[in-house]
Amino acid sequence: MTPEYSEQSLWFSENLLPHEAMLRGWLRSRFPAGLDMDDVIQESYLRILRHHKEKPIKAPKAFLFATARNIALNMERAANVRGERLAQIQDLEILDDGWSVQETVARNQELEALTEAIQALPNKCRQIFTLCKVYGMTPKEISGELNLSLPTIYRQLSIGVDKCGDFMQNLGHRELS
Repeated sequence: MTPEYSEQSLWFSENLLPHEAMLRGWLRSRFPAGLDMDDVIQESYLRILRHHKEKPIKAPKAFLFATARNIALNMERAANVRGERLAQIQDLEILDDGWSVQETVARNQELEALTEAIQALPNKCRQIFTLCKVYGMTPKEISGELNLSLPTIYRQLSIGVDKCGDFMQNLGHRELS
């Protein structure tokens, strides 16, 4: 074990770990039950340790609570935005057996446009979006599969949903012009 690792580990054990139970209770009282507290706390620890490595933290407990609050707010915001955009995309109803020829052509055009929107996403974003929306993987499963943090997965999904929604919306405006 390197001295730097040992020092960091000791600092963590003395300054952050004793506050975990209080932090969990505080987060539970302020955020919805669907929020993954383990992910919020783990991401908080990671960010704080990275920050502490660069610059000493004078008030670790306050820094821990503020960091966890910001992460939880970002995750909550991303979930809300994603939920709204996903509802819009799911409203497309791509397949239905009782359609007329005109409806089938229109739906096929929508499907082509959605495919084009997904193909236009940045590589990592497209990969995460496809794993979630096409293969039905949860963000947590994708996080494990791609070895990326859960907040990164949520951010990329949010970006993917936003860009696909914008693409489809812009396509509608172009057709009306």
